Amino acid sequence: MPSILLSAPLVEPVTLDEAKAYLRVEHDDDDDVIAALIAGARVHVEAQTRRALITQSWRLIRDAWPGNGHLVVLPAPLQALTAVRVYRLDGSTQTIDPLAFVVDTASAPGRVSFASGAPPAPGRPIGGIEFDIDVGYGDEPADVPADLRQAIRTLVAHWYENRGIIALGESVAMLPEQVAALLAPYRVRAL
Repeated sequence: MPSILLSAPLVEPVTLDEAKAYLRVEHDDDDDVIAALIAGARVHVEAQTRRALITQSWRLIRDAWPGNGHLVVLPAPLQALTAVRVYRLDGSTQTIDPLAFVVDTASAPGRVSFASGAPPAPGRPIGGIEFDIDVGYGDEPADVPADLRQAIRTLVAHWYENRGIIALGESVAMLPEQVAALLAPYRVRAL
């Protein structure tokens, strides 16, 4: 059941200036490094929590309709169902109006259910159904919960301060306890 990122976030949840202030870096020499650490920290936080922080578009591909009628949608939080396609045996697609679905944006993970009747069966056995969704807390850094933004700043600081350190028996790849504690309430359990 693959998921494909269609459009990445347009901004990061933490700006370069915010990160530099948190790191107490007053020069511009490391701007590229810090920007890369911010992006990496966002991706890490998203992977750990199974959430999208800034608005993104994804395509979910499924082989068949779920038996219980409810498609569980990750990453969370679900903003909107934007398109649904079912592939016929000949490879052509049948578009289904997203309004034919009940969309639960309040749950994490979100859920999508066919509103009434039976949805059309896919004609091909693999990858026969595509759902396009928008996910994330919003378009601006301020839309992201403060503790997730703090987890990103802390992770950026940890990685920035430990660049190039390799010691026997130690791993700077371990998630700092403070970051793990900030992420814990936002983790979406595996299905």
